[in-house]
Amino acid sequence: VQLQASGGGVVETGGSLKLSCTASEATRGIHSIAWYRQPPGEQRSFVAGISSDGSTHYTPSVEGRSTFSRDDAKNTIHLQMDSLKPEDTAVYYCSLVDYSSGNDYWGKGTLVTVSS
Repeated sequence: VQLQASGGGVVETGGSLKLSCTASEATRGIHSIAWYRQPPGEQRSFVAGISSDGSTHYTPSVEGRSTFSRDDAKNTIHLQMDSLKPEDTAVYYCSLVDYSSGNDYWGKGTLVTVSS
């Protein structure tokens, strides 16, 4: 499975972006899919995603101003991010864990830069 992330860019503080991640094929088994981010010089961390039981989770720093969604017909997930802050600046990656095969997949990432 290949994941392609898009939608990053440069935005001013308070602005919005919608990130998308499209998988090359549908995942039919038990899986989780999520967004992670890696700020410059820092480690990658979880942002938002859907776990294997179908529940949606957000890291506290984005909860309330971000919305995770999925379009299974298009094998695509989205992350709508509003009220962006400079600390949201990072490369955003999408990740898919297929529990049926035990494999995990990562997209190449899309850069979000929030100017102050």
